[in-house]
Amino acid sequence: MFLSPSPAVVVMVPSACRIACLASKTEPPLLRTNKRTIYTAGRPPWYNVTGTTFKEAFVIGLCGGSASGKTTVANKIIEALDVPWVVLLSMDSFYKVLNKEQQELAAKNEYNFDHPDAFDFELLVSVLRKLKKGKSIKVPVYDFTSHSRRKEWKTVYGANVVIFEGILAFANKELLKLLDMKVFVETDSDIRLIRRLKRDVSQRGRDINGVIKQYNKFVKPSFEQYIEPTVQVADIVVPKGGENFVALDLIVQHVHSQSALASAHQGQPLPKTLSVMESTPQVRGMHTIIRNKETNRDEFIFYSKRLMRLLIEHALSFLPLKVMQQRHGFNCKGLFFCLFKITGVSILRAGETMEPALMAVCKDIRLGKILIQTNHDTGEPELHYLRLPKDLSEDYVILMDSTVSTGAAALMAVRVLLDHDVAEDKIFLLSLLMAEMGVHSVAYAFPRVRIITTAVDKEVNEQFHIIPGIGNFGDRYFGTDAPSDWCESDEGMDL
Repeated sequence: MFLSPSPAVVVMVPSACRIACLASKTEPPLLRTNKRTIYTAGRPPWYNVTGTTFKEAFVIGLCGGSASGKTTVANKIIEALDVPWVVLLSMDSFYKVLNKEQQELAAKNEYNFDHPDAFDFELLVSVLRKLKKGKSIKVPVYDFTSHSRRKEWKTVYGANVVIFEGILAFANKELLKLLDMKVFVETDSDIRLIRRLKRDVSQRGRDINGVIKQYNKFVKPSFEQYIEPTVQVADIVVPKGGENFVALDLIVQHVHSQSALASAHQGQPLPKTLSVMESTPQVRGMHTIIRNKETNRDEFIFYSKRLMRLLIEHALSFLPLKVMQQRHGFNCKGLFFCLFKITGVSILRAGETMEPALMAVCKDIRLGKILIQTNHDTGEPELHYLRLPKDLSEDYVILMDSTVSTGAAALMAVRVLLDHDVAEDKIFLLSLLMAEMGVHSVAYAFPRVRIITTAVDKEVNEQFHIIPGIGNFGDRYFGTDAPSDWCESDEGMDL
């Protein structure tokens, strides 16, 4: 494979990245809007007090009776932790698949869903063990109306804090071994019954008489026999559930003490894995044009494409080369690209604009695409679309996005590539413009990923838009309606 080498000189410029700091409230978390944490699937830069990276996620187990407020407590902890990499895993997802006879019993409220035998503990332990090790997992989706698992399973990527909640979270010895902190949520039985009535009638389509019948026959006896006794293994008991702010604060303080996050990037040099293209008069001129909000769309596209071509050629100069004897009858040597495969992966949608430049200089390039967006209701990132070529383990991957502000989309995309066996040091993240926050986020989380751009801006505003930035690149390039304020954000991430 012949590739067009870059004539540009590689200039290594100092750089830095913005990471959410657990101990500080002055710095915003990596990705946050309206006091809502948006969780990403990138592997975040967590360190212990000695500076070494944590090898496993910190797992908090929440146990308590049905409708005791476990989910509320979990969400309060997530909000108080103020970090973006948290996974909430519910035991409700792991109900066993019922046979026909059990389905009929469940329809008549004659099946005990609060008994240990109702749960698939083998699958649950396997999933939680993988999640604790930072691996991606697939979680079953349970339908409470039909008492069955849906066909689709939800993919969850590794996080550094895992909150596992369920009525029998402490009832299995293997599960207990995986929990770093055990919290029992204690709520008055009358309150739990009222909450259960409201939930099952309004959300799960049950009738009041059936709910009361099931509560008296199964829920209450199971609580007294299997759930209430497990309070003895709890590290912390939380009376009054999500309203007990003192207890919640103690939990958060303990998690903070066990897992210190890397400090913010301020005052730190930019990472050595960053390469900023040489700022020649030509490059500065093109930046002047595309950064100008008054530039018309045709000129914006034309000069963006020129800059992309230069960026791609600059990036290819980092690929392995070997010395070869020239075959012109002269005693001289030249450079030739080693035999390897290259795959281009664009983060939709704006990253797709860089594909033509890559195809123009790489013969027989393979292409893949990733679309990551945030669920407005849950605040969780969702991998809406993924198309990657097969057998990526030996490839160099050019990961493309037009701009990187917080780095959230890039972090998740890199995590996806690693889950497909791409070597970290064979991933090149390319972007026309980056903020220092995004550079540091990627560099801390993935220290062997090479980061390549044409310019780095120092700041982002409260909405995580790059300052001064380049505007919303996707809207300007594709001619779609821009937001009311002229600003820049990570493409693919809803801020």
